[in-house]
Amino acid sequence: MASVPVLDLKPGLKIVNHVHTPLGGLLMQKGKVLLPRDLDILRAFMVQQVEIEEAQGRGREDSTDAADSVKTGRGSFAAVGAVPYDNELSPTGLLHKEYDRMLHLTKSAFQSVLASELPIYELRHQLEALIKQLKYFNVLTFAPRNMNEYDYLFHNAILSALTSYLIAKWCGLPQKDWMQVAFAGLLHDIGNTKIDPGILYKPGLLTDDESEEMRMHTTYGYQQLRKTSAINEGVRLTALQHHEKMDGTGYPFRLTGDKIHIYAKIVAVADIFHAMTLNRRYRKAQSPYLVLEQIKSEAFGKLDPGIVQTFVEKVTQFHNGMRVRLSNDSVGEIVFSDRQYPTRPMVSVQGEIVNLVQARHLHIEEVLS
Repeated sequence: MASVPVLDLKPGLKIVNHVHTPLGGLLMQKGKVLLPRDLDILRAFMVQQVEIEEAQGRGREDSTDAADSVKTGRGSFAAVGAVPYDNELSPTGLLHKEYDRMLHLTKSAFQSVLASELPIYELRHQLEALIKQLKYFNVLTFAPRNMNEYDYLFHNAILSALTSYLIAKWCGLPQKDWMQVAFAGLLHDIGNTKIDPGILYKPGLLTDDESEEMRMHTTYGYQQLRKTSAINEGVRLTALQHHEKMDGTGYPFRLTGDKIHIYAKIVAVADIFHAMTLNRRYRKAQSPYLVLEQIKSEAFGKLDPGIVQTFVEKVTQFHNGMRVRLSNDSVGEIVFSDRQYPTRPMVSVQGEIVNLVQARHLHIEEVLS
């Protein structure tokens, strides 16, 4: 290990310790192989020196690999921990395979629940199999294969289950609650199976009577889950309470924050995020970063602020190197995320650093990889 002044660094050298900004923000992770643009970033943040791996056998080959990373984009995948393969035997391929199995089972269960009991043990078995692949699931970038807008209800259920599981873990809930919170996410909208499809899939504005009927899905869901075994009361209450708001303006009972179950508070955040980032018949998917900003604004009085803060911080961590498209259609790469403004990182666009904290007229429109 050697401490080297930034001005003496060359592409291809490997960092052995985290590099932080003068204000304490994480700029680059240890183990990162420096690319040409990284040297510019280090200088821009006035980093004086970094600790690098001793040059043992490192030379032209490693420098060539680093240069190739710039051309091929391999550096982007390394930076965010993504896996650029999607065949059936790859990690992401297995994730999609288990997701598709979960989708098939969830559709079957939801469509038959009015005539038979919910196959809760089969759902649990498949949900556990899917959660085993969770380390390859990225909340911001995962997109189901062959997304059908008529299947929105089922996709939202599965994605809410996965994200709720993660939030429960991030928020420090006991491990025994994690699977139950996942069930709460999976089943929170099951009451929609009793809603008239003409209302549920109506592309235009609902009438007052139709809106009132839609709100009944929370009560229907609780009633459907009352006799279901292998789930706890928190799962049932989530179906009933996931549209309650912290300030008492939600439905069906206008409960205030202290009376809303913790599962329902968690699922409310996951549900809103995925509802806004999935394509629906009457609304196109929105940018996940823009949705995070809207969720943060909702936290004041509507959503649990502690859960929102944890969620936003966790899903925006360590995304340096991620390729994104901005709202002006320019494509760039995230080079730094400030902990105070996690939804507005610095983006390198054609060699120029765009600071989205200052460029408020811009936002990340789409996460590309």
